[in-house]
Amino acid sequence: IADQTGPRKPWIAFFAAIKITSLTLLWFAAPGSNLFLIVALFSIASVAAEFSTVFNDSMMPRLVPKSEIGRISNMAWGLGYLGGMIALIFVVTCLAGSPETGKTIIGIDPLFGLDPKLGEDARATGPLSAGWYFLFILPMFFFTRDAIRGIAIGPAVREGLSELKSTLAEVRQRSGIFRFLIARMIYQDGVNALLALGGTFAAAMFHWSITEIGMFGIILNVVAIVGCLVAARLDTALGSKTIVLISLVLLSIATIGIVSTGPGYTLFGAWMMPETDSGGLFGTPAEKAYIFYGLLIGLAFGPVQASSRSYMARSVTAAESGRYFGIYALAGRATSFAAPFMVATITLASGSSRLGMAAIVLFLGAGMAILIRTPYPADQPVQ
Repeated sequence: IADQTGPRKPWIAFFAAIKITSLTLLWFAAPGSNLFLIVALFSIASVAAEFSTVFNDSMMPRLVPKSEIGRISNMAWGLGYLGGMIALIFVVTCLAGSPETGKTIIGIDPLFGLDPKLGEDARATGPLSAGWYFLFILPMFFFTRDAIRGIAIGPAVREGLSELKSTLAEVRQRSGIFRFLIARMIYQDGVNALLALGGTFAAAMFHWSITEIGMFGIILNVVAIVGCLVAARLDTALGSKTIVLISLVLLSIATIGIVSTGPGYTLFGAWMMPETDSGGLFGTPAEKAYIFYGLLIGLAFGPVQASSRSYMARSVTAAESGRYFGIYALAGRATSFAAPFMVATITLASGSSRLGMAAIVLFLGAGMAILIRTPYPADQPVQ
């Protein structure tokens, strides 16, 4: 439908309004409040964010030459991590207070008189996210050009729906793009599972506190910014496909490293370490080894997503970008349950969370194997 109407900004504005409203209302997620309503608000905000991403990504072929898409995509992803890290540090240092002492991690009272005992510090992150999103979406509206206006919304809806079936048939005939979408669907499942479960796995194994989990997240974000900036340069020189493959190799190595590490050892026991804790954050050698593998994840998980986006943007025309980025988003979400489900199933069947986490390597490896035989750009036929 967006391809028919032309401009993307009205669609982004529509879904931004939904997202901002839903996030703001999360302030009412107080203890004892209606759980169904809170989950509904969170879900609506997530769906609106996904739709906004489709329209945002489909603007890229019109805004930058294809030769520059990889560089811009990685820089933008890195800036996203920077913004998220700044917001996270602000929350941890200035808003999140201890229920026992009422003080934040830097020893001050939470700003705006927030009461941690009432959960107000956590509840404030909803309105904070809404305001942050509104502020930083404004430059896109003010300073980027949009597509020229197409047909009216009514005919566009009818035309768009009629094109849906033909587009799904068309993508199967465009063998290169179809192969790329299948590859991404598989490896993105592994990436999502690794990001979602990696910190939980470590927290259970090393008994990390919320502070250590938060610091692990901040470390990943810092390294992710560096990874995206480096990939921004390399994508132009080497191509998006090469960056995605390198990233998948690093993520596979990191996953193997993670599942091979436990209290007192890493690399499946080939390297034994003392279990003595030096105190402070990540006090044992095994935890430091885990952090090293986390650094590999940080380096790779931004570029694998940013260069996948530029891979797609280089493979379609501006006129068809809306519908193909819609399919691209679908391919990234349609089977997103598969990797976590396999991890959980293997963990329950074997009684080993380590063996369950190892299943992630299968998704990364299978996606990589398909991608190697995918043309670049993907609009070329498979040889």
